This record gives sequence, C-alpha cells and structure tokens, in this order.
Amino acid sequence: MTQGTQPPKAVIFGLSGLTLTEAEREFFKRERPAGYILFARNVETPSQVKALVADLRSLDSAHSPVVLIDQEGGRVQRLRPPHWRAAPTGLQFGELYQRNPQSAMEALRLNMALIGKELADLGIDVDCAPLLDVPVPGAHDVIGDRAYGTDPAIVSVLAPVCAEGLIDSGVVPVIKHMPGHGRAMSDSHKDLPVVDADLATLRATDFKPYAAWAALKPMPFAFAMTAHVIYTAIDAANPATQSKKVFDEIIRGELAFDGLIMSDDLSMHALTGPFEERAAKSLAAGCDVVLHCNGDMAEMEAVARGTGAVGPRGVRELRASEAIRLKPRKALSGVTLAAFELQVAHRLRHG
Repeated sequence: MTQGTQPPKAVIFGLSGLTLTEAEREFFKRERPAGYILFARNVETPSQVKALVADLRSLDSAHSPVVLIDQEGGRVQRLRPPHWRAAPTGLQFGELYQRNPQSAMEALRLNMALIGKELADLGIDVDCAPLLDVPVPGAHDVIGDRAYGTDPAIVSVLAPVCAEGLIDSGVVPVIKHMPGHGRAMSDSHKDLPVVDADLATLRATDFKPYAAWAALKPMPFAFAMTAHVIYTAIDAANPATQSKKVFDEIIRGELAFDGLIMSDDLSMHALTGPFEERAAKSLAAGCDVVLHCNGDMAEMEAVARGTGAVGPRGVRELRASEAIRLKPRKALSGVTLAAFELQVAHRLRHG
C-alpha cells in the first residue's frame, strides 16, 4: 500500500476461476479491495498462478493489494502436488514436540519457510496460518489435525514458530480463529457454533495461546482472523466476528491484539442476513477488513455496498506488513530445497 494514497476498501475478495473475467476486472478496478484470496479453483500451474497474481496487482497503479491463500499443510493447502509439495499437518509437529521440543520447533520453522518460499515465488504474500485453536474431546473435526494439539501450552509455543517461518520467507502470517474455534461442536462453514463454556475455562484453554502470543517480546508480526462462533459467557447473541463486546473486552482488551483483524469468510453459513449487513455488522463490531471468498459477483457487490475504506489501524498494519512482504529473499537452489524438505521429513519420523 503506497504511502499517501487513498485507502482501499476494507474487504478481501475471492475470484471465480483461473483468470479474471471481464466483470471481475471492472468490479475490482472500481471497488479497489484491500486484497484478494486464492482457492483451489484459482490454481492450475505455477506460471498460471503467477500471472493471475500479477494481473490482480495491475488493476490499480496506486495500490498494491495483499494476496492471501490458505496453505497450512495437511487437509488445507490450495497448492498441491505435482507442482507443490505436500506439507505435513499441524498435529504432526505437535506430536513431535512431545518427543523432542527443539526438533519440533526447528522442523516447523523450516517447513513454514519452505511453504513461504513457494508462496513468495508466486507473488502471494499472506498465508492464513497458523491456527491457535485448541480442539477439545467431542469437538467437530473442522479443526482436528490442523491444530498443533489439544494442549494449549504446546499450541502457544508452536504457533509463533510457524509465523516466524513464514516471515523468514517474506510472507505475512494470519493467526486464527480468534479467540478460538477448537471447542466448536459444529462446522462454521455450515452452521453457527455455540460455545457455552464459562470464562474461566475459556481463559485456561481457548484463549491461552492468544494470551501467550500477546506476552511475546518481540511479538511476530501477524494479521488475525475471527471465529464465527458464539461464546455465551461473553455475548450470547452474536458470533465473535460481529460482537463488539468480544472485540472490546476480549480480543482488543484482555488478549491485547492491536494488529489488523479480518473476518472469517462472510459467505459461510454460520452468518445470516443480507451480505451488505454481514459486512457492515462485522466492521462495526471491530473487524478492520472483511473477507468474502466464493467469487459470487452478486454477493461481492452486496458486500461492497456494506464496506467503506480501510480505517487508520488497518492502513497502519498494511503499511507495516510491507517490511515483510517486500524484504529481499535469499535464493535457494532446487537441490537445497529438496534437502530442507528431507530434513523436515526426517525430523517428523525420527525426532
């Protein structure tokens, strides 16, 4: 984001396919979103993805949008073989941590640096990882092995290591799903989870990795993403994404996160109502940017109507992220990359 330019719109949009349609091109030029997010439907080959990212960035000469992707490893990775490596799950590093903490941290940082390099080579500069979620027995498997484990202390250690690995490669991490999705008994893509745990329990488990993150000195630079989850002990009427009370008392208050916060996807079925209202309610609650992923043009037009310009904190954080996104990156040969990948695999197998 160029210093002194008019702030972009406080929204990140998905798109429909491997290339921009003319309708998308005109819409994105007019609306000037803060960024874009890619999914498997937008991915075919390295050259195609690189060209698509360059095309997105060419739409507005006064603003360089962020480009996001979900590349966690395991079930959630939009870039897949044969063109990209199959990265391990988060849980594999959590299990290694129980055997050999130092080896787990070194392997995870290297793994995420490798993921970061794959993204940076394509021009993608934000990865929606790491998860700070802590699954509990009986919870829906939407988090499952994506998490580093069921012990909040392990999650608290490994999540910052993941972030540092991405930063090593010039990619901005996104911590999610704030203030915790691990206790949800349903999938927020399909339903609205309601968590009835009391505040003492939430503080001891779900919130603990975020509290540990806030205590880090220095703290890794990161954006954050909300959870579409109701926590009845805080606000029984609204999911965190749309709850001013959750933002003021917990996310910005108790957990002291002062960075850019984006909503989870507004098109998920946990949220209801017209898309214009979904966007406006999320921004009014405290989100700096809203996220809309499915590429549906009618929905995107409605989201745009409910969205204004990025506010001062969002502008500040987007500008601060440029120090990571534009940093010079060390060139690595294919042989070196293969050796690093073997090192990660060896540590996961043998500790």
